[in-house]
Amino acid sequence: MDRADDMSRRTVLAAAAAVAAVAAAASPSLAAGGMSRAPRAERPVSNRFWTSYADWSAGTANGTRAVAGARPAVQIAKAAGRTEYADPHTGKTATWEYAQWTSPLHRPAVPATELVASWNARTPSGTWIQVELQGTYSDKKKTPWYVLGRWASGDDKGKDIRRTSVDDQSDGKSSIWTDTFSIDDTTTGLRLTSYRLRLTLYRKPGAEATPTVWRLGAMSSDVPDRFTVPASEPGLAKELTVPRYSQEIHAGQYPEYDNGGEAWCSPTSSQMIIEYWGRKPTAADLAWVDPSYADPQVCHAARYTFDYQYAGCGNWPFNAAYASTYKDLQGVVTRLASLTELESLIAAGIPAITSQSFLKEELTGAGYGTAGHLMTVIGFTPEGDVIANDPASASDAKVRRVYKRREWENIWLRTKRYNSTGKVVSGTGGVCYLYFPAKLSAAQRDALAAVGIR
Repeated sequence: MDRADDMSRRTVLAAAAAVAAVAAAASPSLAAGGMSRAPRAERPVSNRFWTSYADWSAGTANGTRAVAGARPAVQIAKAAGRTEYADPHTGKTATWEYAQWTSPLHRPAVPATELVASWNARTPSGTWIQVELQGTYSDKKKTPWYVLGRWASGDDKGKDIRRTSVDDQSDGKSSIWTDTFSIDDTTTGLRLTSYRLRLTLYRKPGAEATPTVWRLGAMSSDVPDRFTVPASEPGLAKELTVPRYSQEIHAGQYPEYDNGGEAWCSPTSSQMIIEYWGRKPTAADLAWVDPSYADPQVCHAARYTFDYQYAGCGNWPFNAAYASTYKDLQGVVTRLASLTELESLIAAGIPAITSQSFLKEELTGAGYGTAGHLMTVIGFTPEGDVIANDPASASDAKVRRVYKRREWENIWLRTKRYNSTGKVVSGTGGVCYLYFPAKLSAAQRDALAAVGIR
């Protein structure tokens, strides 16, 4: 499981939830999941990803080039300048040359209260990337350029930076909480109405190596404040064959990565789906892992998703980026609007990693409560109940669980909940990771397009 409510993203979003709870007390319709604002779009989520040669060519290049081919990408063509970076996690300052690509301005279909970026890239040793956001509010004023992540696929101590989120970014209207842009007070009506992303590619001065970025984009959303969600009707009975891995059997292993396996729900779930698609680390990749440890690939996933500022493996975009380091595999972070959308993905053979939080009594059969946990949805029973590979299990053999549809639907899709002390805290509102290969069937393309992923 993720660490509890002391985690930066969840703490601050919980505070925002408390503000909403005060408003809810004054408005019964809001407390019941209604809205005091004007009616919103049926699907309050908008995705925009730049992936094609035309996409990369449409952006503003400053030393970068668009690369054609089976997987179009952006790379360094010629350095646009040099800069120093003082790595707060190594204590070392180094000089890097860089080039930049800036996306065209994007106006999401839904003015947003939150935004989470995703990227798919390869960074050879001695290279790294930075992803930034600048947006425009509904009051016409702009945000600063916010850093959404500094990322390298490797962690060579002599050559690579430490991948990291950046804390303490705010302009008094919005803030960055680990991996999430968030409007500070959504009750004011302020929203993000447009944005652009800036990608900076770094390498050692004079080097020939370059990062390669195949996908860059973001999910923006304005999910209604709600403690409960409407029940959906079952529509599918299907189960995908997905490897089963327990995080709990790694408890105490490699405590430098978020105190060991007990907190590794995100990388454990990521590894399950990476292997579902037929990818896995090589023996050479795993040579660093103690040979007495079972499922060494889970240790590997924890190491290479670890966010040195967040001090954990649950950074959402870092997990999607890790998945994309495997050949021809793509990863995005998004939100789904319903179990029906999730059923359509399962029907096409695409499992999902979902984020949820709940009290022990809110999810029958779980046997635990959590302030934040990732699990892998692999199917639905004939009755419509959710079949999940839950990494918070005592062994690999016990990972497969069946959870009641109505309970699971609510703990995943709600944005507000009460914790064990009765305090109002946040829910994730349908957040999930989707991993899928570059080559898709027509049915898979259609299923992804239906939830806004292209």
